Amino acid sequence: MTPPRGAPLEAIATSLRRERERIGLSLSELAKRAGIAKSTLSQLEGASGNPSVETLWALSLALDVPFSRLVEPARPRVQIIRAGEGPAVFSERADYVATLLASCPPNARRDIYLITAEPGSARESEPHMPGVIEHVVLSSGRARIGLTDDPIEVAPGDYVAYPGDVEHVFEALEPGTAAVMVSEHW
Repeated sequence: MTPPRGAPLEAIATSLRRERERIGLSLSELAKRAGIAKSTLSQLEGASGNPSVETLWALSLALDVPFSRLVEPARPRVQIIRAGEGPAVFSERADYVATLLASCPPNARRDIYLITAEPGSARESEPHMPGVIEHVVLSSGRARIGLTDDPIEVAPGDYVAYPGDVEHVFEALEPGTAAVMVSEHW
């Protein structure tokens, strides 16, 4: 597993300022709503500090935006799915295969994440925005994923979906555990 890179501070700073100003909040008010220190927020908007995932989730909830909007820099819309990926449906009448690459219901928002985790401590998540559903496909290792009260043990290739607006957990059980997670926001 490759070591994690630092948080994208410039993207976070730009996004926080943009989203805070979009809804007309002061630094003090946003910090209060997110339950963080005003100095922490000021540092983040100044592209310094080392934000935790918990701090950024709290800010995304306070701003009512998906987590990804705070950490992802603007970039051209390019997507690639390699041959043979996705669920394939074959035609009876022609040499034709339909492979589902992405589907999004009307009025929904979604984010796609690559999760890498190591055994040792579980990632326990507080509830996200109401209506969030998380979809996870484990690609390597083993993990316990789902509701904090009743996580499900999964192996490579397994899929699990659970409400993200209640407490939930991701716990790696083997070194090199990795998964793809789609967070769907209604």
